[in-house]
Amino acid sequence: MTTTNRRTVLKTLGFGAAAVVAAPRPARAQDKVQWRMQALWDGGTMPQDFEKFFVERVAALTDNAFEIELFSAGQLVPAAEAFDAVRGGAFQMMKTFDGYEAGKIPGLAFTSTVPFGFPQGDQYEAWFYELDGLELAREAYAPAGLRYIAPTVYGPEPIHSKVPIKTIADMKGTKGRFVGLASTVMGDLGVSVSPLPTNEVYSALDKGVIDIADRGDLTANLDAGLDEVAKYIVMPGPHQPSTATSYVAHQGAYDQLPDPFKAALESAARETSAALRQHIMVADGKALAKFKDAGVEISQLDEDDVAEARAQVVETWKKATKDNDNAKKMLDSQMSFLKELGLL
Repeated sequence: MTTTNRRTVLKTLGFGAAAVVAAPRPARAQDKVQWRMQALWDGGTMPQDFEKFFVERVAALTDNAFEIELFSAGQLVPAAEAFDAVRGGAFQMMKTFDGYEAGKIPGLAFTSTVPFGFPQGDQYEAWFYELDGLELAREAYAPAGLRYIAPTVYGPEPIHSKVPIKTIADMKGTKGRFVGLASTVMGDLGVSVSPLPTNEVYSALDKGVIDIADRGDLTANLDAGLDEVAKYIVMPGPHQPSTATSYVAHQGAYDQLPDPFKAALESAARETSAALRQHIMVADGKALAKFKDAGVEISQLDEDDVAEARAQVVETWKKATKDNDNAKKMLDSQMSFLKELGLL
């Protein structure tokens, strides 16, 4: 991005021309570095607590020489503007859900969540770390001047329903709320999809605008009162069997870091991923018990039924690549691994 364009972006965001400075010399390991990061989550929420864990681990791993000031969603810029804000250098880092930008960068559909994809978070994380997921994610972000640091991978999210769902076929003809690649996949399976905002899911279920919905994790959905408006849950939801959010930094700022600080970002990110996944595993059990106490029926789809649908939606996955080379490489890599795991 040129200096002129960057100045324009910063002015638009309210940071003014004074925010544009000459590129600093690369930091040394003994120098103190201060970054700002905007997360996806509202303050006081469980996921935001894990972002605090992340920035604390970065500080600890660098003897407090690398400090990241954490902001919750919308504190610096509206959530939808974070991508362009980091790209423009308004702040150095964001925690994001890659699927939000899949319309611009098709590969990011496959680094966020793959409907009917990896049924276990560990499998999805293995694709990033043991195969070529990290490399391909960084390749996807690079043209935008951004550095993909690492994912935070966790397990499935539920489908909340006003009607019993025992099979994939039961969803056909329903009205559902899904977003991202899941909206396309569920649409191809016969669901009439509305990509409603998260904060409208409760009222849409209550008023019958939708019959089934993806919203968030079980604990968040319990807190939102979905037990009052949807008496059936499918868990795990095949639309989002495993999920990844991601740490993404401004490439120029990242390049200025000494190698130990870069390593600290990656190490802290991987620690955060494991910690969050284990926390959610326990929290899900507690939330399901509370849903049952509230009279909600919990069901799980037959594995053969899910496997049959997985084979069916391969064509939808392929369409989602939009014939982009990076996205096609991601999908080929993931499908190869799914075959090795006996899932395709």
